[in-house]
This record gives sequence, structure tokens and C-alpha cells, in this order.
Amino acid sequence: MEAASTSTRNNSNNTALSLISRGWKEVRDSADADLQLMRARANSFKNLANSFDREIENFFNSASIASFSVPSPLKPSTSPTEIDFVKKLQPKISEIRRVYSAPEISKKVLEKWGPTAKLGIDLSAIKNVIVAEGEDEDRGGIVGFDRRRRLGFREFWGEGKEEGGGQIGEWEPIRVLKRRFRELEKKSEFGEIFGGFKNSEFVEKLKSSLKAIRKEPQESKEVPPLDVPELLAYLVRQSEPFLDQFGVRKDVCDKIVEGLCRKRKNQFLLPSLSSGQSTLLDENANDELDLRIASVLQSTGHCYDGGFWTDSSKHHPSDGKRHVAIVTTASLPWMTGTAVNPLFRAAYLAKSEKQNVTLLVPWLCKSDQELVYPNNLTFTSPEEQENYIRNWLEERVGFKADFKISFYPGKFSKERRSIIPAGDTSKFVPSRDADIAILEEPEHLNWYHHGKRWTDKFNHVVGVVHTNYLEYIKREKNGALQAFLVKHINNLVTRAYCHKVLRLSAATQDLPKSVICNVHGVNPRFLKIGEKVAAERELGQQAFSKGAYFLGKMVWAKGYKELIDLLAKHKNELDGFKLDVFGNGEDANEVQSTAKRLDLNLNFLKGRDHADDSLHGYKVFINPSISDVLCTATAEALAMGKFVVCADHPSNEYFRSFPNCLTYKTSEDFVARVKEALANEPQPLTPEQRYNLSWEAATQRFMQYSELDRVLDSEKDVKLSKTNGKSITKAVSMPNLSEMIDGGLAYAHYCLTGNEFLRLCTGAIPGTRDYDKQHCKDLHLLPPQVENPIYGW
Repeated sequence: MEAASTSTRNNSNNTALSLISRGWKEVRDSADADLQLMRARANSFKNLANSFDREIENFFNSASIASFSVPSPLKPSTSPTEIDFVKKLQPKISEIRRVYSAPEISKKVLEKWGPTAKLGIDLSAIKNVIVAEGEDEDRGGIVGFDRRRRLGFREFWGEGKEEGGGQIGEWEPIRVLKRRFRELEKKSEFGEIFGGFKNSEFVEKLKSSLKAIRKEPQESKEVPPLDVPELLAYLVRQSEPFLDQFGVRKDVCDKIVEGLCRKRKNQFLLPSLSSGQSTLLDENANDELDLRIASVLQSTGHCYDGGFWTDSSKHHPSDGKRHVAIVTTASLPWMTGTAVNPLFRAAYLAKSEKQNVTLLVPWLCKSDQELVYPNNLTFTSPEEQENYIRNWLEERVGFKADFKISFYPGKFSKERRSIIPAGDTSKFVPSRDADIAILEEPEHLNWYHHGKRWTDKFNHVVGVVHTNYLEYIKREKNGALQAFLVKHINNLVTRAYCHKVLRLSAATQDLPKSVICNVHGVNPRFLKIGEKVAAERELGQQAFSKGAYFLGKMVWAKGYKELIDLLAKHKNELDGFKLDVFGNGEDANEVQSTAKRLDLNLNFLKGRDHADDSLHGYKVFINPSISDVLCTATAEALAMGKFVVCADHPSNEYFRSFPNCLTYKTSEDFVARVKEALANEPQPLTPEQRYNLSWEAATQRFMQYSELDRVLDSEKDVKLSKTNGKSITKAVSMPNLSEMIDGGLAYAHYCLTGNEFLRLCTGAIPGTRDYDKQHCKDLHLLPPQVENPIYGW
């Protein structure tokens, strides 16, 4: 039994040993096969590198020969651009080889080029050119190379080495190149592809790759903190409008800022900032000091969301269209500039159909209508007046204007001869439409405004200044004192309630945030009359059968005083000169009696529309007024092809470019200009001159100077400003001293206008802080006590 058991154990042991032996042999054979395969792969790659190196050498040699030989017509010639490129490339390649073949380079490479090290030269672009399809494959695998140094192209690419028993990690482009070659080997197409590889294609790829070799060093992202001169300079810059109230002019502030920043001027070039962490400022704000402040704030991670005075709840259009609300101080049938021009502006803005437009005009109770509207014309409801306005407009523009007309409560002031809003005008623009506001006469609208701040409710607020109030006030009793007070009130309200202010001419008060631009056009009917006159003159017909005339509201401030003074002073020189005067107004009786007393040859007639047929035959329009900001009648007369004799005054600056506009500086010049106009024929307008007078051109100027085109077209409230070719971001809501002051002024104005006693002391109409019962009845409004209860519900 023992012998049998012993024999059984020996058999089992032999069986186990044989199994282990066979398994080990299979493992060894498999390992040998793998080693042979790896060795074959390594030799294949080395041979491939040698072949690739020889191809490069042949390419250089062939290019060099081609540059000195006459190309055969049977063989394609190398392009001049490739030859020039090769000439420039050869010395660079030779230099690279010489440097990389130096003995000391090997030691440095072995010391620094470990498995986790990165090469200092960025040749990732070459990698992307050679391996365009293999970026998603496995990047692993190490192929050994023998220790023999190989010069030439392979050394330029840098082979991995072994030293001290450890393996040196391969450079990523080498690994990617190997993967690409293995892929080509598998497809068995390498020979064909390599043989058909065109020199021109290789040169183009190599050119783009080498251009990307030089990578600009990363600039330091550290932004130095602000120093004291920079803080003082920024304080002065933001306080310019405030200092202007104390007589410190803008040029003085600029000199102070320049002096403070002179030492740091060369340090204002800022590093590029992350566009993903901040918003951007208006593209016009390229001031280096502002960008310096913005960069420092951004580097600290500061984000300004508004201050104590700022209401962040703004309108965000959800229907894809922007909303423009035009608010004015007068309405038809009162034929005044602030009634007519905003109406045309609304029509032509709505014509583009890029935005929804609402025209907000004052509604007067019947007692006030009888004082303001001509020919005893009154309306019993806003709907009736709206129909009158639309019919009047469509007769003149020739198209149906698609815009909304709304009304707000107003009262007529006999002393000021103007309409004063009653209550908070901004309430009559629904919050869903409170996007862009155009305030026609912003100072007038906000003298006694007691309500929500316009810039808080609207995203963009533009003011258009129509009237030179200071010129009118100076003519009244204690005019100098009143003008001084009104000047600063106008500065306050326009600064606190507007983002941008447009002045029609330099004849207006210089207001904060303002630019000068004529954004008014003429009624298309006047341009058609001018075209008709030009056609009659081409046919040899007499277009003008009458002499000179003057048309305007008959109040002394509208040029009647200047007209009577000029005619009285030069009565003898203008002997036989007759002038027809058209107009109605509060001073009509006094003006006519003065002219009669001085025995002036003036023929007074009732006021009428300037486009009336009875006025077409006049050749000369006389306008001596210096109180206008931009006389609409002057533009209409020029559009009809007439001569215009007017004063050399800032209000007429826009018209000087027209050849039919004759300006005078002295009373003697006035006489000479009148005689010149009567003795000659006016020149017909060119197409460009007619366009400049049109409302299409005026609307284009308005969109540009008010920045409305930028606001309407922008999908995001960001802009990119560039300095020295570097993109620099700047926060829109950067904390701004000027905005803080504006908010403080608006709050102070709100408190002052809420006191009825102070309102009356400054000339307000009693009871205009809120609308009255008649307004509630006419406009179907809730009583103000319900709208604004004393105690909250």
C-alpha cells in the first residue's frame, strides 16, 4: 500500500512539473515573440527616421539646385515662395543641428528631460499638422532606442535616452508621430503616401508650423495697486461736471489730470484681462486712466452692482423689439417746435420697424385748450385729439406711421407761456415699455418733476434741447438773477435725469453730457415745393413773383424787436422796401402799434402754415431772431428754394453751408444782404443739400449722436475697447463718483419738488405736484390719493 501511494504521489508531481514546464515554455516563447516584435518595431521606426531624414536632405538639395537652374517646361517648377522659404530655413536648420549636436546639450537634456518634464519650446502646432486624425487615440507606450547618437533630423526631434538604469520619458510629438507611422504601417500605404507627398504641401504645413513655434511669453497677471496721484486724477476726472458748477472749466480739469498722470503714463499699458469675468464698457471710453481703474478693480474680484441712488430694476425686452418713448412738452394743434418736431421724429423712427415707438404728449383741460390752441379749436377726449394729430401727420409725410400716442396731464402757465407737466410723467409709460426714453426739452420736463428718476426706470435716456430759456429769461424783470438760478437748475435736472443730451446748436446753454448736432428735418411738403420751383425755373417760368416776408409767433422774443430796430435804423437806405409779416401772438397789438408809430413799411397779416400756397411766390425770407436755437422756418424757406437773410449767430450755424443763406453781422450788412437777395435769383438745391434737410438724414444723425443705434443693435450690454492691440475689459457698472453725485442731486431735487411752498416760490403752477379731478375724468385716471396713498395698504 505504501509503495502504491508513493508511486501515485510521484506521478502527480511529475504531472504538475510537466504542466509548469510547458506553461513556462509557452510564456517564454510568447515573451521572446513580443521582444522580437518590439525590436522589429524599433528597427522599423529607426529606418523610417533615417529615410525621413534623407528625404529632408534631398528636398533641401533639390530646392537649392532648382533655385539656380532654368526650369524645364516638362517638369513642374518650384514656386518662388517655396525657394525663398527654403533659403531662409536652411541656415536655421543648420544652426539647430549644430546646437543640438554639441556635447554639452546631451547632459542638459538628460538632466532636465525626465518623465514629468516639459520641453521649453512649444512645437504643438507641428504636432497638430502631422497628426490631424490621431488626437483621440491612446498616448501611452515607450519604444527603446539604442544608445548611439543619431545626428540630423532625428536629433532635432530629440530621441529619448536611458541613463542610470532609468528610462527617460519620450517627448509627446515623438509618441504622436510613432502612432501615426504605426497607423500608416497597418494600412500598408506609407510608401505610396510618402512617395506622393508633394513638396509644396509639406512646405506650406512646415511654414505654418514654424510660425507657431515662437510663443509670446505670458505677461504677468499681477496688476500694481493704485497710487495717490492716480486716485486724485480719477477723482478730478469724475468730478468735472460737478466742478463746472463752480466755474472750473473742463480744460483746467484735463490739465490737472494730465499733470497727475504724467509720471505713470508709461505704466498705463495693462495686461489682457479675462473676458469671462467682467462686462465691457462703451467703445468710446478709451481713456487710459479709466482702464487702469477698471483693471485694478477686476484684479481684486470686485463687482459693483449699484449704489445707494441706483435702482437696478430695468426693463429687459422679451419680445425681441426695443421700445422707444418720446416725451414732449407740447402737442398739435399748437404749431410750435416742440409739438411738430417730436411728432416727425416718432414717425420716422417707427418707419424703420426696428423698434416700437410711443409718443407721449400733454393733455390740457378745455379751459387751457382755449388759451393755447389756435382758432378756438378744442377737443373733448384724447381720442379725438389723437385722430387730429394722425391726420395732420399723414397729410405731410405721405405714409401711415405705426406708433402709439399717449397723453399725460399738463397745465398751461400764462407767465411762462408753456405747458407744465402735472404729476409724475414717467408713470404714463408702462413698466413693460420702459426701455429707451427721449425727453424733448428735458430741462422743461423736469423743472418740477416729482416722481421716479428717468434713468432708474429706463435703460437709456436721451434729452433734446429745443429752447434757449436763458435768452428769454434775461429779457424779463430781474432777468440776470433768474437766469443764474435757471442755469444751475437746468444743469442739475439734465445731469440727474439723462444719459445723453443733444443740443440743436451752440445757442443753447452748455449742459452736462451734451453734444451739438442738428437732429431736426423739414416737412417733406417743403422739399416738394422746392423741387416744383426748380422745375419751373428750368422751363423758363418765373418762380418768384413777390419780394420779402417774415413769419413767426408774434412775441417780442421771436425776432420782432430786432426786426423793428433794424428797419427803423436804416429806414432811408431801405426806402421803398416792403415787408409782409405773418403771425399771431400775445404781443401782436404792441408790435403793430410800435411799427405804426415808427412809420415802418410793414404789412401785418394773420399767421398761417408756412407751406400755404400764398407764401410760395415770395423770394426772400427775413429772420433777424437771435433767441431761436434752430429756426424751423429758416430750414423750411431754404427747402423751398428761397433766399434767407439771417443773423450771423450760433443758431444759424447749420445753415451757413447752403448758398442761399445770407448772414449779416452788423446792421449795415443787413441792408446789403437784403438788397443782394432782391437783386438776384436763388440757386437750386443739389440732391445732397435736399437730403441734408430731410427727416431721413435728421433721423440718421439722431441715431448716431444719441448712441441709439448702438443701444438698439446691441444684444448684450457689453462692448470691447482696445488699447495698443490688446483686448482690455472694463466693467460697465464700475463705481463712478459722477453717478453717485447724479443720484444725490436727483434725490435732493425730489425732496425739494415735493414741498408745495418751495414749488410756488420757484414759479410752479399751484396744484401741479399731482393731477386734478378734471384730468382724472378726461384721462380716466384714479385719483392721486388712491395712486399714492398716505398710508400703505
